[in-house]
Amino acid sequence: MANTNQARKRARQALARNQHLSAQRSQYRTAIKRVRKFILAGDKAAAQEAFKNAQSVIDSMCRKGVLHTNAAARHKSRLSAAIKALA
Repeated sequence: MANTNQARKRARQALARNQHLSAQRSQYRTAIKRVRKFILAGDKAAAQEAFKNAQSVIDSMCRKGVLHTNAAARHKSRLSAAIKALA
């Protein structure tokens, strides 16, 4: 347990930041899952539409520092390749 005022404040800030980042991580993971769901169903049009939304969410998380730049690029690349493979 934090004993000083400074340590108590840092604990509060860490808790708030953790909750905020957890919500943002959940948002981009949900966007990716939505695209994968349409890919598995074989619905190319819906997958492309969901991918367009997921792309903006992933880029937004990347700009905010929630997601590393290379990780964002990897997610987008793999989803795009999976959609193209549907044909």
